[in-house]
Amino acid sequence: MSGTAVSGTAVSGTAAAGVHQFVPMLHRRDAVGEHVLAVQSLLAASGVPSRIYVDRPDPETAALTRPYRAYEGDAVPGDVLVYQLATASEIVGWLLGRDEPLVVNYHGVTPPEHFTAWNDPVARLQVACLAELRSLASRATLAIADSETTARELEAAGYRRTAVVPVLAASRRLDDPDAAMLAELRSDGDVRTWLSVGRLAPNKAHHQVIAALFAQVMGGGDPTRLVLVGAPTEPHYAAALQRYAALLGLAGSVRLLAGLTDGELAACYAVADVLVMVSDHEGFGVPLVEAMRQRVPVVAFDAGAVAESLGGAGVLVDDKRPSSLAATIDGVIGDRDRSARLVEAGTARVAVLEGQRADHAMMEALGTVTTTTPGAAALPGDGPPIRAGSVDREDG
Repeated sequence: MSGTAVSGTAVSGTAAAGVHQFVPMLHRRDAVGEHVLAVQSLLAASGVPSRIYVDRPDPETAALTRPYRAYEGDAVPGDVLVYQLATASEIVGWLLGRDEPLVVNYHGVTPPEHFTAWNDPVARLQVACLAELRSLASRATLAIADSETTARELEAAGYRRTAVVPVLAASRRLDDPDAAMLAELRSDGDVRTWLSVGRLAPNKAHHQVIAALFAQVMGGGDPTRLVLVGAPTEPHYAAALQRYAALLGLAGSVRLLAGLTDGELAACYAVADVLVMVSDHEGFGVPLVEAMRQRVPVVAFDAGAVAESLGGAGVLVDDKRPSSLAATIDGVIGDRDRSARLVEAGTARVAVLEGQRADHAMMEALGTVTTTTPGAAALPGDGPPIRAGSVDREDG
């Protein structure tokens, strides 16, 4: 879904109450950013006024947002505020001083220790973000998590009412592979392709996939390449990945791609033999759903919400030693029957997730907070957790 541009002018005093989102920055091609835009479109389609307010503008999305302090002049009685929490922001201190009902939509916070060796300022920001998460617990009327895993984090932080709604960005379709990207990727000839999708940050552990590729190459297997797709959000780590691949003699076998369009990403999935995700921390894992929808088998490390999101439709590993990981991946690609079974299981899993209708679950959750949302009912401050569209737990 795409967002609707919002005028930079103040809102009329006669405007209707709405559900307005606050996010530190709004990025395209980012799970949180695409989720925010999807929520706005969902609300707009239901006739609910919805604006997006930011701490810092992103030039690419500036026309879609307003500075968060502009809300003070835009406020309408009956408004509900939704804070999209994934990183530290001065918005939190401001929200603590507001009176409107507050919904915290939590996307998980990467534990600070993953960044300490690479970027101490980022690690400190993660510490601050976790403190902000706790500080909002007594202020929030409702907290929305994107998985049962992150819901447990909310409950541990002191949130009394929680709902589970899969991230709306996971429902986007990648139907039309970009022809130029497809041709470029196929120009390497008959080569197996491992695909890994996710921002280049230490917790994503892309270096362990590179090490597994080295083990595969040294073992004399079929020609194989690794395509890494992700924004270099931690530049020191991203640069280290390139150096590491070069030191292992894999510079020509590891491709790092960033800033792709949906069509270009679709082309990457189209040539992939397997998606490999070995993150040490995942709150949901949008690429898992993308891969299953694109009929690509998945091999993933069992961390965070990965097993929950896959629902048994992929190969979970608990051993990331290079030779072991390489053998598992090679076993999936080399066994066509097994690969086909995984693809069919992934297709069925996507059908389950789509049947839960994350968009309806989001409206149901927001509807418990505001009479602005169709089918709404007032939500008391205490009570049992809400499980609006919680993901399938057949994996336990």
